[in-house]
Amino acid sequence: MKNTALTHIHESLGAKMLPFAGYNMPILYEGVNAEHEIVRTGVGVFDVSHMGEFLLSGPNALALIQKVTSNDAATLTIGRAQYSCLPNAEGGIVDDLLVYKMKEDEYLLVVNASNIEKDWNWISSHNDLGVVMQNLSDDYSLLAIQGPKAVDAMQSLSSLDLAQIAYYHFEVGDFAGINDVIISATGYTGSGGFEIYCKNADVEHIWNAVFEAGKAFKIQPIGLAARDTLRLEMGFCLYGNDINDTTSPLEAGLGWITKFNKEFTNSAALKKQKENGVTKKLVGFEMQERAVPRHDYEIVDAAGNAIGIVTSGTMSPSMNKGIGLGYVNAEFSGTGSDIYIRIRKNDVPAKVVQLPFYKK
Repeated sequence: MKNTALTHIHESLGAKMLPFAGYNMPILYEGVNAEHEIVRTGVGVFDVSHMGEFLLSGPNALALIQKVTSNDAATLTIGRAQYSCLPNAEGGIVDDLLVYKMKEDEYLLVVNASNIEKDWNWISSHNDLGVVMQNLSDDYSLLAIQGPKAVDAMQSLSSLDLAQIAYYHFEVGDFAGINDVIISATGYTGSGGFEIYCKNADVEHIWNAVFEAGKAFKIQPIGLAARDTLRLEMGFCLYGNDINDTTSPLEAGLGWITKFNKEFTNSAALKKQKENGVTKKLVGFEMQERAVPRHDYEIVDAAGNAIGIVTSGTMSPSMNKGIGLGYVNAEFSGTGSDIYIRIRKNDVPAKVVQLPFYKK
């Protein structure tokens, strides 16, 4: 297992450590519900340094990104980020990712930890354009400082006006006395805040400064278990659960990042799928009785016929009810549709709802 530059700190704080995407990661500190609440109402810090970072540069960098991603990166200006995915040749998804436009001919791609090698090989296999590719994944750390008090708690650490960094925008500047830090607002929790990309050599200094500056705001370290409940309440997809090599972006409700004003991997087939309509869709659902849906539970109709599968599920800490995401046959995907989750041979009623589950 790999460690992040902060693993020793998490261990010293008594975090429960478990393997995640090949890394030894902090899963929880105080407890999922308590940590979840801290991010919803205050400010918490995630070490997500296991994520991968690729730097693509050169006059054809945009052309390569346009070829391998589903979204239209040509709309990006310097200082903006974009959510996108890497479609495969069979209609599924290699990975979902963030694309940052750093300079005119320079882009940073942020990919999932479990897919670093897979994504690198996939993008490289399409790089017949002479684009310079650098895998910075082992050199950079990433902190997600999340919650409604994040900006106020951290403003003393930067000369940049953190409140002015809009959603899916970023700045490169000073933070905690370190220059050339990327400060971005692409949060995965739905509670505001920002992310800090820095070199491994600087992250322990930044971590300590963050917790010193946040003392008055009762800042706390947060584990990946709460990150999962927070993202699920927002209906955000998790690669490996809700999207994978066999799920198309259109089936996953990601049509909004699938732009057909350009050609990209498998775009012709995906365009045809859009025109013909999908046969299954990813939906959000709420349990109508006290029960917790879990990954891979079967979804059935009123007669007990199999109509889908749960991809993510939990007891929502914010709403105190069972919530989940799952693929269902298209005819059951409308808001308000009645479905049933098979839990230990019992078919428990649930209802399809509009996302996000959590509304501020």
